[in-house]
Amino acid sequence: MPANRNSNANKPFKGDRILTWRNDTEEVKPLLAFVSEKMPDKSRNDLKTWLRYGHMMADGMVTTAFNAPVPPGAEAKVNVSRPFVTLHHPRLQLVYEDDDVIVVNKGYGLLSVGTQSHKKEISAYDIIRNYIKEKDPKNKLFIVHRLDRDTSGLMMFAKSQEAQETLRHNWNNMVLDRLYVALLEGYVKDDSGFVKSYLAENSQFVVYSTDNPEEGKLAVTRYKVLKRSHGLSLVEFSLDTGRKNQIRVHASEMGHPISGDHKYGAKESRLHRLCLHARTLRFAHPITRKDMHFEIPIPGKFLDAVKN
Repeated sequence: MPANRNSNANKPFKGDRILTWRNDTEEVKPLLAFVSEKMPDKSRNDLKTWLRYGHMMADGMVTTAFNAPVPPGAEAKVNVSRPFVTLHHPRLQLVYEDDDVIVVNKGYGLLSVGTQSHKKEISAYDIIRNYIKEKDPKNKLFIVHRLDRDTSGLMMFAKSQEAQETLRHNWNNMVLDRLYVALLEGYVKDDSGFVKSYLAENSQFVVYSTDNPEEGKLAVTRYKVLKRSHGLSLVEFSLDTGRKNQIRVHASEMGHPISGDHKYGAKESRLHRLCLHARTLRFAHPITRKDMHFEIPIPGKFLDAVKN
């Protein structure tokens, strides 16, 4: 009789054996040298083999670089059971992960979380959940915030209920900085400024501004123009509040809708996408209270669009 190919499916999950060390010095440590200090009985060749095949992690990221930095207060990990499970997806990149939070770079056109009207469409939540379940079927994933489907950039999920509840109840205090960049139609007159209004949503799910505090929720958006060229303005936005479609509505209210945002008044779609990107995310870690600061580049196509 042929062997059952699914015989492993009924076997109990055997957890990985992961060794962890924190860098308690004031110096940045190269990963391989740091692990070698902690495992003096292991040969250099054995450690290099582990590194080459993805058994090592530095500051929340799996790496094969011997000199990957382990900053002060950060951790180095070695999985002695198997290579660390890694996340590979063309529309989602892992930026940081620990036992409580996970930060990713979401591509435009990818839902953050599935909806009733898009049940069969894969979302960032689905991709990350599958990834952490492969590491351990008991792992769970919790929603913390969302990005619009057509907005790219940094977003965070919680991996523990304690982290989710702490972030949810203290979001405005714990999220220290969120910066976005966008290409706006036309030339924004002032180099910097802010837009303040109350945002409400109609029955067609279109968010709009109102002066009536009883009709909407207060939203404050600050902006700084980075460059103007070719009929577009490259603008950096920061949020004092985090309302649905806030930047999109306020950009339109400025008279300069986001390029590609036909829902809120854009006349063209030069890059064939909504040109809004979540570039910076800084928050207090919900468990350790460590200052976590992540920044990814402005999309190259945004920069090309305003290149002289």
